[in-house]
Amino acid sequence: MDTSSTAAPQPRLHHAACSCGQLQAQARGEPLRVSVCHCLACQRRTGSVFGAQARFPRAAVTLQGESHSWDRTGDSGSTCRFHFCPICGATVYYELLAMPEMLGIPLGAFADPQFPAPSFSVYEKRMHAWVQLRGEIEHLA
Repeated sequence: MDTSSTAAPQPRLHHAACSCGQLQAQARGEPLRVSVCHCLACQRRTGSVFGAQARFPRAAVTLQGESHSWDRTGDSGSTCRFHFCPICGATVYYELLAMPEMLGIPLGAFADPQFPAPSFSVYEKRMHAWVQLRGEIEHLA
C-alpha cells in the first residue's frame, strides 16, 4: 500500500521592492485584480501615462522596511494611502482605506515581465491616444 502523499502546490510568491531595495513586499498567491488607471492623479503619481497595479488580500502580503505615506482622495471619493521608500521615493504598496482587507502593489515594483496582464482599465477618457491595451480587458470610461 502506498502511504506517500502528494503535497499541495505552494502558492506562487511575488516579490516587489523599491529602487534601492530598502522597502519590500512579498505577496503569496495570484492577485485578485490587475488593473490600469488613466486618471490624471495616477499619471502624476507614477510619472507615467497610467498607473498599473495588482490587488492582494492584506493577509497574503508580507512587508519589510520603513515607509513614509501620503494620502490621496480620488474622484470616486475613496482615499488611498500610498507607502513609499524614504530613501529612493519609490511607491511599493498602497492601502485602500475603504477596503482595509486589501493592499495594492504597483506592477513596476515587481519588475516581472511574466506578471499577469491587466484585466481591467479605468478612466480611459484620460488615456493617451497612442496607448493600446491588448488582450481581454474590461474597458471603463
